[in-house]
Amino acid sequence: MSTRMTAAVLNAAPGPLELEELLIDDPGPDEVLVKVAYAGLCHSDLHEIDGTFETQPPIVLGHEAVGRIVATGVGVSEFAPGDTAVTCLSAYCGNCEYCVAGRQTLCVNRARLQQERSRPRLTKLDGRPVRPTAGIGAFAEMILVHKNSLVTIPDDVRPETASVLGCAVTTGMGAVLHSASVHAGQSVAVVGLGGVGFAAVQAAQLAGAAQIIGIDVVPGKLERAVRFGATHVVDARETDPVEAVRAITGTGVHHAFEAVGSAATAGQAFTMLRPGGTATVMGMIPDSQPIPVRGAELFLEEKRIQGSFMGSNHFKVDVPLYAHFNRMGLLRLDDLVTARCDLATINDGFKALASGREIRVVARVGEV
Repeated sequence: MSTRMTAAVLNAAPGPLELEELLIDDPGPDEVLVKVAYAGLCHSDLHEIDGTFETQPPIVLGHEAVGRIVATGVGVSEFAPGDTAVTCLSAYCGNCEYCVAGRQTLCVNRARLQQERSRPRLTKLDGRPVRPTAGIGAFAEMILVHKNSLVTIPDDVRPETASVLGCAVTTGMGAVLHSASVHAGQSVAVVGLGGVGFAAVQAAQLAGAAQIIGIDVVPGKLERAVRFGATHVVDARETDPVEAVRAITGTGVHHAFEAVGSAATAGQAFTMLRPGGTATVMGMIPDSQPIPVRGAELFLEEKRIQGSFMGSNHFKVDVPLYAHFNRMGLLRLDDLVTARCDLATINDGFKALASGREIRVVARVGEV
């Protein structure tokens, strides 16, 4: 059995998304069928659309969604039809050495959970398979996902803003709280103020950072940064961000977070550290871009640079916690969404995201 529904399909890269009727399969073992209400637009999607990162069309992009569960397969006990749930692309098996050690974002079986199946999750009407990105494919009226790609959320979280919990918030908050373990009284710089960067700023405030420096090239984002918890802002168009951070802190920051996805800004994050500091790269940097790091700073100053995939999250625990922070007024979810579209205008939504002016763009796909 299968259900007919509409999705925004990337048929060639680079290229626009095209609305098409697709067939989605019924849930198999450990799978959940979800009717999508809202889906967040992420820069990783944009990089596949514009060809920055290689992809394999036809594909339904999108991994940041919220919706209502329609049906569940055999072996699913934690979800039931009618539940509201959020997706997260860091699916995990729960059995490999990384999962058992609590590092689920490094699960070695993720690809199998997301891709291996006796029948395609999605097909065109002529039977050709269509790949859902990360086993999700959120830019569609319905998605079929593994149960370990999904977590329920309380009904008091607005669905529109709940969609950003599964990627932008999980990545930015987790990088600060999990990957870097920022301590009270430390200094933090965040390079790049999009959805991930603003989540990192708020996490640094929650962690008790004494100085939180927001760095960007868009004046409007710098103005917002103070409302999100930044104690200082730096316009990287007007001044060298490394020198500006040193002028603010005297010695550099304990922690710098890169949220642009550029080797140049990752290098700046490393250079602006104080001795013994740690730079955490959250952005997706193309393999063709080597990160400029001086060996003397690594050795003599004991600086560190590390990656953070999806905020080293434990999303089944983290997402409800972040929803609680939002309820308590400690996390400003609603303010992260600054532009909206729907499936019919999703290409315009990506143009708005590419402009750099918006924090997060969310597409309305269907009713909750």
